[in-house]
Amino acid sequence: MSHHVPVRTAWARLDAYWRLMRFHRPIGIWLLLWPALWALWIAGEGHPSPKVVSVIIAGTLVMRAAGCVINDYADRGFDPHVERTRQRPIAAGEVAPREALGLFVVLCLAGLALVLLLNPLTIALSVPGAFLAASYPFTKRYTHWPQAYLGLAFGWAVPMSFAAQTGGLPWIAWPIYLATVLWALVYDTQYAMVDRDDDLKIGVKSTAILFGAWDRLILALLQVLVLLILYGVGRGAGLGWPFDLGLAGAAGLAAYQQWLLRHREKANCFKAFLNNHWFGATVFAGIALDYLLR
Repeated sequence: MSHHVPVRTAWARLDAYWRLMRFHRPIGIWLLLWPALWALWIAGEGHPSPKVVSVIIAGTLVMRAAGCVINDYADRGFDPHVERTRQRPIAAGEVAPREALGLFVVLCLAGLALVLLLNPLTIALSVPGAFLAASYPFTKRYTHWPQAYLGLAFGWAVPMSFAAQTGGLPWIAWPIYLATVLWALVYDTQYAMVDRDDDLKIGVKSTAILFGAWDRLILALLQVLVLLILYGVGRGAGLGWPFDLGLAGAAGLAAYQQWLLRHREKANCFKAFLNNHWFGATVFAGIALDYLLR
């Protein structure tokens, strides 16, 4: 497969970069952002520092873009063979692999500039965070658990948010981190169920392949576990009925996702994945409302 890149206008190049950073598909930004916002609101008891919130949101945008770029760079040999990824800018020959690496470096430097606005603990935590984000795309070659590794990377926004807001890492940060990791395992497995046939052909590993016929049951158990951990977080943080109401809404959305997955149709598996945006938003709404009504 040649990566010869045709000469194009500056506008076409910017458009290709925009799609490479996946800004035309904001779902990943939301999935990364909701747990960070859960953490910030609990850490700030409903009144997190506006500066910290701004930096975390900007950092989320930049690092998610960086993650997408390095992911497509890592997958440039696989993407042309997968129905869903054939049109990605590197796979389609619109962006050269070295251009993508250059863009990745620029985005990482932007992320570094942002984190330097925060306290020393948050700066220190950004190092393992950056490592998790950059190494994730390579895991699908070696383990059936890349979805769990993605959770470790995406969830890292939680301890960073607590550190940025409080200057420390209170115990409650860790159950929120665990819930986020397990939730990512749920939604990224739903995502992987879309690609299962292609992945089996090209030898990419995933939890969708590992779970096989047990996929829906395992996902249901994980969803219940996420909700139970979040319920415990609510008790630990002294949250009351508005939070429980948000969790009940999230439980309803989890049930709806299971209904979508019932025949394992690709389009509905993808719909279930996208629905997780509302799951995260509903949990956040419960947290925000709880502090608002105090």
